[in-house]
Amino acid sequence: MTDKSELFPGTLDMLILRVLSRGELHGWGITNKLEQLSQSALQVDEGSLYPSLYRMEDKGWIEAEWRMTENNRRAKYYSLTRAGRKQLEHEQELWARMNTIIGLVMQST
Repeated sequence: MTDKSELFPGTLDMLILRVLSRGELHGWGITNKLEQLSQSALQVDEGSLYPSLYRMEDKGWIEAEWRMTENNRRAKYYSLTRAGRKQLEHEQELWARMNTIIGLVMQST
Protein backbone atom coordinates (compact mmCIF):
# COMPACT_ATOMS: atom_id res chain seq x y z
CA MET A 1 0.00 0.00 0.00
CA THR A 2 1.39 3.40 -0.88
CA ASP A 3 1.39 6.38 1.44
CA LYS A 4 -1.12 8.04 -0.90
CA SER A 5 -3.86 7.19 1.54
CA GLU A 6 -3.01 5.09 4.58
CA LEU A 7 -5.78 2.91 5.96
CA PHE A 8 -6.72 2.71 9.61
CA PRO A 9 -5.68 -0.65 11.07
CA GLY A 10 -8.26 -3.33 10.32
CA THR A 11 -10.05 -1.48 7.54
CA LEU A 12 -8.49 -3.42 4.66
CA ASP A 13 -10.44 -6.55 5.62
CA MET A 14 -13.68 -4.57 5.64
CA LEU A 15 -12.94 -3.06 2.22
CA ILE A 16 -12.08 -6.44 0.72
CA LEU A 17 -15.27 -7.95 2.15
CA ARG A 18 -17.24 -5.07 0.63
CA VAL A 19 -15.67 -5.57 -2.80
CA LEU A 20 -16.34 -9.33 -2.64
CA SER A 21 -19.97 -8.69 -1.64
CA ARG A 22 -20.44 -7.57 -5.26
CA GLY A 23 -19.10 -10.85 -6.66
CA GLU A 24 -16.11 -13.16 -6.71
CA LEU A 25 -12.73 -11.86 -7.86
CA HIS A 26 -9.11 -12.97 -7.99
CA GLY A 27 -6.40 -11.05 -6.13
CA TRP A 28 -5.52 -8.66 -8.95
CA GLY A 29 -9.23 -8.03 -9.52
CA ILE A 30 -9.66 -7.09 -5.86
CA THR A 31 -6.78 -4.60 -5.89
CA ASN A 32 -7.96 -3.18 -9.20
CA LYS A 33 -11.54 -2.76 -7.91
CA LEU A 34 -10.34 -1.06 -4.70
CA GLU A 35 -8.22 1.34 -6.73
CA GLN A 36 -11.10 2.02 -9.11
CA LEU A 37 -13.70 2.58 -6.37
CA SER A 38 -11.35 4.86 -4.42
CA GLN A 39 -10.54 6.87 -7.55
CA SER A 40 -6.90 5.72 -7.28
CA ALA A 41 -6.55 6.93 -3.67
CA LEU A 42 -5.96 3.35 -2.47
CA GLN A 43 -3.28 1.16 -3.95
CA VAL A 44 -3.03 -2.13 -2.11
CA ASP A 45 0.13 -4.12 -2.70
CA GLU A 46 0.45 -7.91 -2.57
CA GLY A 47 2.24 -7.72 0.78
CA SER A 48 -0.93 -6.31 2.34
CA LEU A 49 -3.58 -8.04 0.23
CA TYR A 50 -2.64 -11.70 0.50
CA PRO A 51 -2.07 -11.85 4.27
CA SER A 52 -5.51 -10.27 4.66
CA LEU A 53 -7.09 -12.78 2.26
CA TYR A 54 -5.42 -15.74 3.99
CA ARG A 55 -6.50 -14.48 7.41
CA MET A 56 -10.12 -14.04 6.28
CA GLU A 57 -10.09 -17.46 4.64
CA ASP A 58 -8.87 -18.99 7.93
CA LYS A 59 -11.72 -17.24 9.76
CA GLY A 60 -14.25 -18.60 7.26
CA TRP A 61 -15.29 -15.18 5.96
CA ILE A 62 -14.20 -15.95 2.40
CA GLU A 63 -13.50 -19.07 0.39
CA ALA A 64 -11.16 -19.57 -2.54
CA GLU A 65 -11.19 -21.72 -5.66
CA TRP A 66 -8.56 -22.10 -8.39
CA ARG A 67 -9.96 -21.37 -11.86
CA MET A 68 -8.96 -20.02 -15.25
CA THR A 69 -9.12 -16.26 -15.80
CA GLU A 70 -10.48 -14.48 -18.84
CA ASN A 71 -6.84 -14.43 -20.09
CA ASN A 72 -6.61 -18.22 -19.81
CA ARG A 73 -4.35 -18.10 -16.73
CA ARG A 74 -4.84 -19.95 -13.46
CA ALA A 75 -5.89 -17.74 -10.55
CA LYS A 76 -7.44 -18.14 -7.14
CA TYR A 77 -10.93 -16.63 -7.05
CA TYR A 78 -12.24 -15.41 -3.71
CA SER A 79 -15.90 -15.24 -2.71
CA LEU A 80 -17.79 -14.14 0.38
CA THR A 81 -19.31 -16.75 2.67
CA ARG A 82 -22.41 -16.34 4.82
CA ALA A 83 -20.12 -15.70 7.81
CA GLY A 84 -18.29 -13.10 5.71
CA ARG A 85 -21.53 -11.28 4.94
CA LYS A 86 -22.34 -11.17 8.66
CA GLN A 87 -18.85 -9.90 9.41
CA LEU A 88 -19.19 -7.21 6.74
CA GLU A 89 -22.47 -6.03 8.29
CA HIS A 90 -20.79 -5.94 11.71
CA GLU A 91 -17.77 -4.01 10.35
CA GLN A 92 -20.03 -1.50 8.59
CA GLU A 93 -21.98 -0.88 11.81
CA LEU A 94 -18.74 -0.36 13.76
CA TRP A 95 -17.40 1.97 11.06
CA ALA A 96 -20.59 4.07 11.07
CA ARG A 97 -20.50 4.30 14.87
CA MET A 98 -16.82 5.31 14.96
CA ASN A 99 -17.39 7.81 12.16
CA THR A 100 -20.15 9.44 14.23
CA ILE A 101 -18.01 9.49 17.38
CA ILE A 102 -15.02 10.99 15.58
CA GLY A 103 -17.29 13.57 13.95
CA LEU A 104 -18.65 14.60 17.35
CA VAL A 105 -15.17 15.09 18.75
CA MET A 106 -13.90 16.95 15.69
CA GLN A 107 -16.88 19.33 15.74
CA SER A 108 -16.63 20.09 19.45
CA THR A 109 -15.35 23.46 20.60
